[in-house]
Amino acid sequence: MQIGVIGAGSCSEEIARKAEEVGRAIARRGAILICGGMGGVMEAAARGAREEGGITVGILPGDDPESGNRHLAVRVATGFGHGRNVLIPRSCHGVIAVAGGYGTLSEIALTLKMGVPLVGVETWDPDGSFPVVSGGEEAVDLLFRRLEP
Repeated sequence: MQIGVIGAGSCSEEIARKAEEVGRAIARRGAILICGGMGGVMEAAARGAREEGGITVGILPGDDPESGNRHLAVRVATGFGHGRNVLIPRSCHGVIAVAGGYGTLSEIALTLKMGVPLVGVETWDPDGSFPVVSGGEEAVDLLFRRLEP
């Protein structure tokens, strides 16, 4: 199972704690975490997953496969900039959006457009298209319930 975590490249300590909780919960379920590979929410989620022994993949915006945060096991250099946002939901069984800005909003829209199950943690929900919760563990539990056959 591959689970995407999307969110801003910089965030508050509170949001970082929630993203780390998401990463930990994903790893405890044996899933691979896929993210944008940079800082903020992406780094916090990857850190949480790695600390639980999970596998982390970063879909990087630039050309350098050595870039990205230090918690990534696999780095995919795309050279696509924000265009990489389409690759994350396309590569995942489900996605968790943690807070975020306009880049996260674009990823949310792409995830919904592709029909990939989505759960949010304190994030944008412009029209009630997906559930938004306040805790990371709760988000992962809800997403995995949505993914059950």
